[in-house]
Amino acid sequence: MSTPPFLTLPDCARAERVVTARGEFAALRAEPAGPVRGSALLVPGFTGSKEDFIALLEPLASAGYRVTAVDQRGQYETGGPDDPAAYTVDALGADVRALTDVLAQDGPPHLLGHSFGGQVVREAVLAAAAEGPLPWRSLTLMATGPGAIDPAEAARTKLLLDVLPVMTLEEIWQVMRQMDESGGEPKPVLEPAVAQFLHRRWVANVPRALAVTGGHLVAAPDRVDELAAVTAGALPVLVLSGARDYAWPVAEQSGMAQRLGAHRVVVADAGHSPNAEQPAATAEALAAFWA
Repeated sequence: MSTPPFLTLPDCARAERVVTARGEFAALRAEPAGPVRGSALLVPGFTGSKEDFIALLEPLASAGYRVTAVDQRGQYETGGPDDPAAYTVDALGADVRALTDVLAQDGPPHLLGHSFGGQVVREAVLAAAAEGPLPWRSLTLMATGPGAIDPAEAARTKLLLDVLPVMTLEEIWQVMRQMDESGGEPKPVLEPAVAQFLHRRWVANVPRALAVTGGHLVAAPDRVDELAAVTAGALPVLVLSGARDYAWPVAEQSGMAQRLGAHRVVVADAGHSPNAEQPAATAEALAAFWA
C-alpha cells in the first residue's frame, strides 16, 4: 500500500464529498491561487486512498490545475455495499465517468490512475469510447501494467484473498504487522500520525471490495491493444513509474508505453508510488505533460 509522506492538507486544498449520479465519493480538492489551466481527476490503487496523492496537491495547484483525488467505492471514507457487482472494474470505471461528468466545469479533465486505479481508468476510457468522444484531455497510467500483477505479488495477494472470508480486517492487520517485524529487513520509521492513518484506512476498507479488486489484480486481462486503438489520435497518454516496481516490472510498463505510443517517464529514486515517494519530480512530470 502507498504511504503518504504527510497528512496535513496544504492551504490550497480541502476535504469534501463529491456528489455524482452514482453516489458520493470522499475527495481531496485543490484550487489554484491564480488562473486555472485545467483540472485533473486522480484515482488511487488497491488498498489506497485519496491521501496517496496529498503531496501532489500543492505543486499541481501551483502549476494552475484544479485537482481532485478520490477514494474509490469501497475504500476508506467512501464506503460501499457488500455486493461484489459494485467493485468490478466495469462498475468502478462507471464511477470514474460519473466523477468526470461532475468535474468537467473547466472542460475535459486530465485523468490519472495509480496501480489498480490505472486499470480502472483504462476501463472507463474503453467504455466511453464505445459511446462517443472521450471526455478527458489526457490519460496517465501511473505504476500500472498491461495485465495481471507480478507472480510474487500475486502470491501475496492470494494469501489475502484466502483469509478475507475467515478473518476480520483488524486481525489481518495485526498479522501483516507481525510479518513486517519478522521480515528481516529494516522498515522505515513512520510518523505516529501516518502509522495511525494507515491502520485506520485499512480497517475502513469494505472487505468485499478487497476480495473483488484483489481477484482482478491476480488475473487481469491485457487490454492494452484495445486501449491503443481508442486513444490513438484522440487522447494523449503518459505512462509514468518509479525506477523499480514490485507490482509490474518497469520493463513491462515501458513495453506497455511503446504499444500505446505513449509518452514515458521514469521517476528516479522511486518505487511503486512515485506520487508519495518523489512527489516534486512526479508533479513536475505531470504538469509538463498536461501542458
